[in-house]
Amino acid sequence: MSVMRRYEISRGMSDTSVDVAIVGAGPYGLSLAAHLRAAGVSFRIFGQPMQGWVAHMPVGMRLKSEGFASNLYDPEGAFTLERFCRERGIPYADSGLPVARETFIDYGVAFQERFLPGLECKNLVGLDRDADGFVLRLADAERVLARRVVLAVGIAGYGYVPDELASLPAQVVTHSSRHADLQSFAGRRVALVGGGSSAIDLADLLTEAGAEVQLIARRPALRFHNPPTGEPRSRWQEIRYPMTGMGPGLRARLYTDAPLAFHFLPQKVRRGIVLDFAPPEGGWFSRERIIGRVPLLLGHSVVRARTRGQEVQLRLSGPDGSERDVVADHVIAATGYRVDLARLTFLSQRIRARLRSAYQTPVLSSQFESSVPGLYFVGLPAALSFGPMMRFALGAGYTARRLTGALRGSQSRDRHAHYLVRAANL
Repeated sequence: MSVMRRYEISRGMSDTSVDVAIVGAGPYGLSLAAHLRAAGVSFRIFGQPMQGWVAHMPVGMRLKSEGFASNLYDPEGAFTLERFCRERGIPYADSGLPVARETFIDYGVAFQERFLPGLECKNLVGLDRDADGFVLRLADAERVLARRVVLAVGIAGYGYVPDELASLPAQVVTHSSRHADLQSFAGRRVALVGGGSSAIDLADLLTEAGAEVQLIARRPALRFHNPPTGEPRSRWQEIRYPMTGMGPGLRARLYTDAPLAFHFLPQKVRRGIVLDFAPPEGGWFSRERIIGRVPLLLGHSVVRARTRGQEVQLRLSGPDGSERDVVADHVIAATGYRVDLARLTFLSQRIRARLRSAYQTPVLSSQFESSVPGLYFVGLPAALSFGPMMRFALGAGYTARRLTGALRGSQSRDRHAHYLVRAANL
């Protein structure tokens, strides 16, 4: 009798079993599933297609990534964003033409419909493990048994709110990932805290929605990507500053081409690189929509926040040490994302106790496997192990190829063991 068969009997025949369960249907989950399907690996994938972009990115935003770096990945590399746009009659350019959020979402949904029509739009509410495998509890009460689980849950659950703001009531302070539709802020005063791309995008879009916005950032100046020149690049520029999906430069080339080499660097070195490389910046196309149009309080930090009736009062410290107050109806913390395994509340205590972590991030093998055998993390939680590329959709291609090889090899070994057990029982 096989291990999984004994597992099914011990759990009850109402449960269903599968070799691999993928949780999450964004660029990483969809790209991996497309590769597994082509490789003949048994899997189920759960989640709403492109949910992180639909529910947690603001309507009207544009991607900082260039068109050529905004793909999902099928095994043949055939269904690119360029092909999708050509089929739909949507303007596209490899670079110089920002990709709209709505276009990227529609592309992801089309990718799912083409390669993964069996996607199950179900949410995971619990994940546990025992000696034989994993048990997934879904919101519709179904239980799924899986030998291996891949968590591709996106970034929204890791939204970071600084301590100075976290003490405010939830109705007056929210993280930027909570807002896709900004129309409810029309006519309201919004204090937007942060100086990266999320803050810059929201400052523009909130102003468009009719909000009275004030952008507060610790940095003394906002940073924006350099706009494309449209000029041909010289041979020297191509060698010295090779173009990559994370921008030009030899470091960017190293991190996009050699994530496995990055994995074997010392942990402290890896963390320093992830924190330092590609600091938060706005898209080049946002500069003229922000500078001179949105009130900016740069070089200011929030030192205290409190409610005053229906308002929020922020005490700010300026670059010269002086203090001032800002009063708003609502505060949005566009303060980025920090991986924290404690945020994954669906993980059982049994799994948590066995998960090795560093800086609240899972420690992963060279094949994305955590210290819990059979449990894999992809996307942002893998950045500490495989480099800054994992912060972007760009990393989904490498992840899908490498993890498919690992899961296919594990399935083959399991089948071999199954046949040996059967032979022994005969």
